[in-house]
Amino acid sequence: MFDLFSVGIGPSSSHTVGPMRAAARFADELDAIGVLDAVATIDVDLYGSLAATGAGHGTMSAILLGLEGSRPETIESEFKDRRIEQMRAEGRIRVGGRVEITLSENDIRLHPETVLPTHSNGMRLSAAGSDGRPLHAQTYFSVGGGFIVAEGADELGQGHGSEDGDVTFSSAAELLALADKFDSPISSVMLAFETETRSEDEVRARLLHIRDVMFECMERGITRDGFLPGTLRVRRRARDWYQRLLTDDPGRDPVYAEDWVNLVALAVNEENASGGRIVTAPTNGAAGIIPAVLYYALHYTPQGAADPDDASVRFLLTAGAIGSLYKERASISGAEVGCQGEVGSAASMAAAGLAEILGGTPAQVENAAEIAMEHSLGLTCDPIGGLVQIPCIERNAISAGKAINAARMALRGDGTHRVSLDQVIETMRSTGRDMSAKYKETSTGGLATAVPVNVVEC
Repeated sequence: MFDLFSVGIGPSSSHTVGPMRAAARFADELDAIGVLDAVATIDVDLYGSLAATGAGHGTMSAILLGLEGSRPETIESEFKDRRIEQMRAEGRIRVGGRVEITLSENDIRLHPETVLPTHSNGMRLSAAGSDGRPLHAQTYFSVGGGFIVAEGADELGQGHGSEDGDVTFSSAAELLALADKFDSPISSVMLAFETETRSEDEVRARLLHIRDVMFECMERGITRDGFLPGTLRVRRRARDWYQRLLTDDPGRDPVYAEDWVNLVALAVNEENASGGRIVTAPTNGAAGIIPAVLYYALHYTPQGAADPDDASVRFLLTAGAIGSLYKERASISGAEVGCQGEVGSAASMAAAGLAEILGGTPAQVENAAEIAMEHSLGLTCDPIGGLVQIPCIERNAISAGKAINAARMALRGDGTHRVSLDQVIETMRSTGRDMSAKYKETSTGGLATAVPVNVVEC
């Protein structure tokens, strides 16, 4: 749960959060093996999608901040912006917070045409002493959602459960079997897994904190205007929409529910695009969908209004159970499977969470998740100018609406359906494998090339 839903910064979990975490880990490794103080130079090489759209996603500055010891979970936006400005002016960083070396964003080498075998988001860091002697080198892969994997290491987070297997699941079929075995909703199965390593009170408290950060992000988004960073000059719309909705809908008439859902998604993703603090859900590029649908659940369903805290916990537990299946059985990385892996996975997770809040059975919850992804299959990741703005921001709002519709469709049935969630996840994985690389976060196809811009930040 707390890998899929983690606090970070925008605009991209795979291109900003992951690289910052990898660079911070590299600095920690230098310190752990006792060579940090001897570092004189660090070479950074980016490969594949990281190189192709790194500039528009803030990848280079994120790596420099990570090398200094900053982490996406704790870095403050004001400090981040101030420190980036200083590093650009000086052309120097402090590795591990204490060893000053010459290194700037312009020194990072880009290899967009070279895709390393493990994943399309590859980065290699190598440190040397003043005499040129190699001190340490490591290759990392940013595999989506802020997760990083070191070359040669098994990906962390695979598998769900303890050795006795009581709450182990790695497919939707196994998840449904557990729900049937314990005669429990999917949220309870996921809670049982989470409480193997922490108390139930801690799980609930952390999930409510995740919810609060999501809504704090929305609150910031509706107070800011102007233009988003980058050459596209995309104007923020959330503040204006919010002011107009306050006038049009002072009593929160359900007629306007969809407008409020759109607003939440828009506000969160505008904050993400500006590099603000967000929750990966399960990625930054799809960060607005789950908050928007959760907002709907809390404001427009009797169950959510009656007990917002309990509904929030059950919603996020259910969404997390579904999200873990996408991460393990397919991918949540736009650079690996296109946008179906980001907004498609998020819509599926949100649909499942809402279906449970609406009183759905486990079979209906699974059906809701399946519907949302079935109709997200084939979505390309083709950000204009390499920025997480167009079509990403509006796509979150559209996908939030899709999730709500999928949940309501599933609740009209009895849970039986022809296509299973496991089948649609496998289809998503194979579709992503077959998809041309130009549609997988490289900004070399689709809208990214159909719409002309003055400067492509890639």
